[in-house]
Amino acid sequence: MAGATAGAPEAAQVADRFHLWRNLCDAVEKTVIACRADLREPDADDAEPAREEPGDQQLDNALPPEPMPDQPSDEECRLIVRTRERYIAVQELAAKDWTISAIARKLRLSRPTARRFARAASVEDLLTKATGRSDLLTPYLPYLIQRFNDGCTDAARLTREIQAQGYQGSPQTVRRYLHPLRSSATAARAPSSAPTIREVTRWITSRPDRLTPDDQARLIELRARSPRLDATASHVAAFAQLMTTLTGTAENLQAWMAAVDADDLSALHTFTHGIRRDLDAVVNGLTLPHSSGAVEGNVTRVKALKRSRYGRANFDLLRKIILCAH
Repeated sequence: MAGATAGAPEAAQVADRFHLWRNLCDAVEKTVIACRADLREPDADDAEPAREEPGDQQLDNALPPEPMPDQPSDEECRLIVRTRERYIAVQELAAKDWTISAIARKLRLSRPTARRFARAASVEDLLTKATGRSDLLTPYLPYLIQRFNDGCTDAARLTREIQAQGYQGSPQTVRRYLHPLRSSATAARAPSSAPTIREVTRWITSRPDRLTPDDQARLIELRARSPRLDATASHVAAFAQLMTTLTGTAENLQAWMAAVDADDLSALHTFTHGIRRDLDAVVNGLTLPHSSGAVEGNVTRVKALKRSRYGRANFDLLRKIILCAH
């Protein structure tokens, strides 16, 4: 926006609606990751606990224990500590008005890494990847349980088997999951199926009439047991209404951001903070019929022409190619 202001100070800036929605979807995904504990459907035994009768203690001892909470491995702990230290160092230098290049040189970081740490609203946003790796194992739990019940308890072998199926997590995550099951004398039970983070994000950010009846029902159940995801879905629907009807006036948008800020949704707070930095452009994007879609299409076309001749064309030749291809 700063470049546009300097180049055409009298022009009205219009935020691109596609990128606004894309940024909101990214915020929703981060929120779903933070609420991933709510994704698993409660077991029937947990939903309606039975009265304890004589002999229940012996029966409980015969059942396999629940898997241990997924604690970070030593490697992941070191990553978390390093991330926190880098975040503090980058934020201190950024507060002193250091440039991204200067920060990168001082801390021996790449410029994209320094920029990511400087722009992060909190260290928790940077730790999402480090602390959310257990989700990688979720799609392979039924296979692990079946193989474990068949007698294969070797974590290394099971890791190799699910890696052949596409698992990209660490062997430590598999080991931590299997550890409490080895002490059980009975067969392990497969966990309740849970939707993936990508599925839940798609449910919340899709038009309701484009969801299947099954997806709609699962989203309703998920919102009923997760107040934070229920609030997120409501805010997304309200923003979509402003965007599709072009009624995102300054007053309506301020009211929407106030409602978002009233809830404990840090990722959406980051989104509203970005809106406030370019409020006029966002209001124009949510009220005017204009769109930067044609510009974005031309930028994509130019990039495609440039990449197709990478290393074989200087600027003059590239300029002629673009003009002739127009």
